Amino acid sequence: MTEPIVLSDVSCRYQRELALDRVTATLPTGGVTALVGPNGSGKSTLLAALAGVLPLAGGQVRNLPEDIAFVVQRSAVPDSLPITVRQTVEMGRWRRRGAWGRLRREDHRIVDEATARLGLGELAGRQLGTLSGGQRQRALVAQGLAQHAALILLDEPLAAVDVRASEYIAEAVQDARADGATIVIATHEGDQARQADHVLHLSRGALLHEGPPGAVAAPSSATGPTTAGRASGVHAGQRGPAGANR
Repeated sequence: MTEPIVLSDVSCRYQRELALDRVTATLPTGGVTALVGPNGSGKSTLLAALAGVLPLAGGQVRNLPEDIAFVVQRSAVPDSLPITVRQTVEMGRWRRRGAWGRLRREDHRIVDEATARLGLGELAGRQLGTLSGGQRQRALVAQGLAQHAALILLDEPLAAVDVRASEYIAEAVQDARADGATIVIATHEGDQARQADHVLHLSRGALLHEGPPGAVAAPSSATGPTTAGRASGVHAGQRGPAGANR
């Protein structure tokens, strides 16, 4: 993946409600782009559009790779899902092997690496629904890393997680960047936005500003009208629920 991802007048709707309004932007390859903005600004909608799980109502996106990992917020995964941490991370290899395909030695190595990178080795046999919020979010990030995708989309991975989880996830994002992945991350964390290479500031579905972190206002980590929205995403290629600007 060498050419930047280019969005030209991208619009999206949830039923009749306009969620993205003619967004034009360029996402550099091999770097981290942070999506910031208040609640309902369209950050999660833009991620869903990039992932291909929400159709465009207008405009186009050019230079998208075929292999895209979409890491959702933990709230999008039901507590009752009967699956272990290890099995959750293994799902990241389904694109290569299929849901019923047998994992190969290389797949197991990749799963082991992603599990260790997020500090989940001792939790590998635990049921996903028994984990704390931060542990569960780490498992979902590990699943995304296991895909070895050229483009990784993360929907507020640091939202309401503990300090340990935040450190693991932040380090994993930078490791993926160092490995050459292009990363787009919706965030309400000012520190995470400042560590990005590029920032898009959205408001009410429109792009306000685009540029390096120093030129675009970072979000506040406090709750209130300046924080980023928290909305459901999509897991394993499934559509998220319809709703307002996300």
